[in-house]
Parts: sequence; C-alpha cells; structure tokens
Amino acid sequence: MKRVSKAVFPAAGMGTRFLPATKANPKEMLPIVDKPLIQYAAEEAVAAGITDLIFIIGRTKRAIADHFDKAYELEMELEMKGKTQALEQLRGMLPAGVNCIYIRQAEALGLGHAVLCAEPAVNDEPFAVILADDLIDAEPGVTKQMCDLYDYYQCSMVGVQPVAPSETGAYGIVAGEPMSDRLLRMQHIVEKPKPEQAPSNLGVVGRYVLTPRIFHHLRRIERGAGGELQLTDAIQALLHEQQVLAYRFDGTRYDCGSKVGYLKATVEYAFKHPEVAEEFSAYLKQRLCPPE
Repeated sequence: MKRVSKAVFPAAGMGTRFLPATKANPKEMLPIVDKPLIQYAAEEAVAAGITDLIFIIGRTKRAIADHFDKAYELEMELEMKGKTQALEQLRGMLPAGVNCIYIRQAEALGLGHAVLCAEPAVNDEPFAVILADDLIDAEPGVTKQMCDLYDYYQCSMVGVQPVAPSETGAYGIVAGEPMSDRLLRMQHIVEKPKPEQAPSNLGVVGRYVLTPRIFHHLRRIERGAGGELQLTDAIQALLHEQQVLAYRFDGTRYDCGSKVGYLKATVEYAFKHPEVAEEFSAYLKQRLCPPE
C-alpha cells in the first residue's frame, strides 16, 4: 500500500482576471492578509504528510521559487535588527524534510497538461493536485481528509461541492452512485457542461488525489474544452479502468480566481488573524454601521 507523499501545484496560468496586478506577479502570489495563496496551499499539503512539493510554473513565475527559497540577506538583516518573530516566520514557512521541485511548463495547454508535466517527478506513485486559487478553510485540511480516504480506498478521488445550475459551465461536473453522505462512486464526469446537459449539481474544485495511471490517459486524450488538455477528460477515461470517488469535502471554499472570492477570503481570514482581527472587525463595524 502506497501513501500519498507528493503534491502537484499547477501554477503556470496567466491570471488574466487580476490584471494588471498579475502582469509581472503570479496570481498564486497574491496575499491573503500576509501570506500568498501558494503558501496556504503548500501548508495544506505539508499538514497532510506530503513531503515533495512539485510546482508547475511558467517563465514569468520565478517569484514562486524565490518565495520558498532561502533568503540569506533578508534573514541576516532581520537577525541584526532583533526582529526574531519575523525571522522565525520566515525560516518556518516549510519544515525540514520538505522538498520543493520546480518544473517549467513551456506552453499553457490546460490543467491536464500541467499535471502531465509533473510525471517525471511523480513517477509511479499516487499524488495530490492542489490548485492554490481554490483556498479552502478546513480543519483538518481538505488534502489531509482526502489522503486519509486514499489510505483506505486506494483509488483516485476528486473534491466536489454543490454548485448553482447556472454555474455548471465553470466546472467539471460529476455523477455517480452514493456510497455515504460525502462519498460518491463516480460513473461520469464532464467538463463545463451547459446547465441542461449537466449530469448533477456537483462541481469539481481544486483538490484531487490521483493514481499514476492518470498519466497514461493524459498522454492519449485529445484537446477538449477551450482547446486544452482537460484533466476531467483523462479522469473520465480512467473511470473505465479504475474506481474513482467524488468527495464532498468538509470546509469552506473561496474562489480566489475571482475578484469577489478573493475579497471574501481576505475579509474572513483577517477576522481570524491574531494581529489584525480586533482592529479590522472594529473598522468594518464602523464602516458598515456608522454612528448616526
């Protein structure tokens, strides 16, 4: 029995919905209070027991590698100025024993292509896929929830949540046979169907645990929706060979690929932040309910 020890972070997208902020800065580096989205994603993976973090980056995404790299000059300056708390935060971003691997995706050909780029680092092992712009507030983290399920079922699974019928065109939509309140044995998955063609209201969000057999199908599928290699098409092909589960995760998801979702996440995480929560809450109360 193999456990999940590797996670893939597709991070080569253009982030056009956040231009001009993402012209030179990856969308995964947008901060929620004081940590970038990619760090929340990495911390979620580490909390699930994952030790190899595989980042799929484009030519403009060096900031991600720089973020997780050691910053000798900055650490020295903080140490000289006695800023021990900031220094500890900087040095403790990732624990010892966690490896960061960076793979260049030369051409952005979709999520399926990004995952396929990770094959040399994944090899013949199960692995997680985490999309950083899907920030999910959960305890334990969703990746931990899904890795624990993988330990039991030893099969691929996707994280899903109910979506409005009008939103099915933005998601991969699954259908299947219920196994429990939160688990579904998948029978079908389709990418971005029209509402009248959607097989259910369960949309796939940015969390996956996959067996290495997915690479076989990613190499063979043709370009799908948007002219891209769709991971959902490869999962549909995998369904004919292996069991795949859909998991209704326990947690609150913020779509930080949208401006409104990003702002919601910023507000909610600010409410929980020990440094700013009290002052920020007071400001919002005054802003929304000003004294007469």
